[in-house]
Amino acid sequence: MATGAGAHGGTPAGVGSALAPNYHPLPVTVATAEGAWVTDTAGRRYLDLLSAYSALNFGHRHPALVAAAHAQLDRLTLTSRAFDHELLEPFAQALAGLVGPLLAGRSHLVLPMNTGAEAVETAIKASRKWGYEVRGVPADRATIVVAEGNFHGRTTTVVSFSTDPDARRGFGPYTPGFVTVPYGDADAVARAVDATTVAVLLEPVQGEQGVVVPPDDYLPAVRRVCDEAGVLLVADEIQSGLGRTGSTLACERWDVRPDLVTLGKALGGGIVPVSAVVGRADVLEVLTPGTHGSTFGGNPLACAVGLAVVDLLTPGTLQARARTVGEHLAGRLDVLLDRGLLHGVRTVGLWAGLDVAPGLTGGPASGRELCERLLARGVLAKDTHGATVRLAPPLTVEVPDLDHALDELTTALTTP
Repeated sequence: MATGAGAHGGTPAGVGSALAPNYHPLPVTVATAEGAWVTDTAGRRYLDLLSAYSALNFGHRHPALVAAAHAQLDRLTLTSRAFDHELLEPFAQALAGLVGPLLAGRSHLVLPMNTGAEAVETAIKASRKWGYEVRGVPADRATIVVAEGNFHGRTTTVVSFSTDPDARRGFGPYTPGFVTVPYGDADAVARAVDATTVAVLLEPVQGEQGVVVPPDDYLPAVRRVCDEAGVLLVADEIQSGLGRTGSTLACERWDVRPDLVTLGKALGGGIVPVSAVVGRADVLEVLTPGTHGSTFGGNPLACAVGLAVVDLLTPGTLQARARTVGEHLAGRLDVLLDRGLLHGVRTVGLWAGLDVAPGLTGGPASGRELCERLLARGVLAKDTHGATVRLAPPLTVEVPDLDHALDELTTALTTP
């Protein structure tokens, strides 16, 4: 399998590396990339079916995004929020224009941050403060209902309500204020909501868990529970949003309008980290000067790229392409399922979770082994939770390239 030193002669993460061992990457060192393809330091090309966990929804080095970044680099990169800059308000207006009509409420605000985890933390803080000031929850008693199998980041607060032992174990004491219920069970949400509840925080599709799609009646029922109780519905669309599922927000698939939505990953176009909370103005207005902030949040370079991302999504053509190419992907994967080469398949838009078939003759013993076999065949994918592999090609992937990768997947499922 291809490995190699970096451009500066560095050693890939592993024995002798100066990197902390918090990742177990596949043995490949990427040097250049374009569109859906990357090239390693040895000159071998691979088709990227991971898209940096959906941060590269538009592919590597999309020309419109690179041009926006280059132009801004020649002008201004950072002011901090102590001062204004000419792209901050246009970015907020553009993002509110794209996402606001898909949310509850009549007027919407944007709070820009950097990483997805920061956006989730921001939504938690806003929900709690709104709960105290508007809902009347007693001080320091606010609770938020969350789902088993969730992945909202890796901060101390977020891992406090994770049900993944690897993400949670060893990082206590844990932040209180969260009530965990089974994912996909709206009745469990209803039972968990009480006078201290300020919000329900959910992923419309659980990406890290293996592209787990809930029952069709789940999100509409949760929306009704929130409305009846007068609490917020917060949708974490950091992986599922911005075109991945065939719509701007995954919530659109069930005609559900959240009160707050967290966005990240693809919002930075694979160039810079950009995230945001977009939601009801009456909720985000509780975050007044001094109560929340970020030195880099909404910086000029981030806004330039973010504006270009909104421009790419506004016509809706990429979302439509994710639907049509996603249907093709689902059809190909269903054939593998019918042949017994996979134990399970879940697809939504251009996003899929594949479960390795146990005991398949010549088949991989784990998701990691399948990814290693794919790597040897020039395809990049990543395992999760042992027996599952996620596929998330760029929304711009060409169908013949995707078919080539699926042919290699078919071979990898039966041939070491």
